[in-house]
Amino acid sequence: MKTRAELYGHEATELLRIISMYPGLSEKQLCRFYPGREDVTRNLLSHLCRQGRTRQADTGGYFPYGNGKAETDPGMVRAAWVLLDFIDRAEYHSSSEFPVKIAFFSKGELYEIVHAAAGQEALVTHALRQSRDSGGRRIVLVDDPGQIPLLEFPGITGFCMVDGSGNVSYYKKST
Repeated sequence: MKTRAELYGHEATELLRIISMYPGLSEKQLCRFYPGREDVTRNLLSHLCRQGRTRQADTGGYFPYGNGKAETDPGMVRAAWVLLDFIDRAEYHSSSEFPVKIAFFSKGELYEIVHAAAGQEALVTHALRQSRDSGGRRIVLVDDPGQIPLLEFPGITGFCMVDGSGNVSYYKKST
């Protein structure tokens, strides 16, 4: 007979990895990383909180132990919703450096979720024009569709917006 640790040790480790990479995600988001295993995920979150390895902030987001500030990065939380649209096809995913929030591989191709906050279009465009082309496909997360014409850099596959409920709307730039 297997112990609880043997049954759920890998899942707990992976869940802690996700919470560490993407601090501030909600229970709903964390459960979406494990489709069909939502009850197990909720139980693991509760167990990890009781162990003091993670905690849930007043905002509802989960943070790793030792993250005293528990400040949520709204761009990261919204980028995670975009990743979750692809999670069943993602071979690997990880947080990244500004302006890329999340990078993931799907079918051997690199995808980058870039967050272009309102008012930062020129900065994001400049940063990604200057950077070495990653060869990846870039999904650009915007706060408003009016930002789309202001963004021009290599590798753009499409644009998206995420509403307060986590629903993602995708756009293409009209030519």
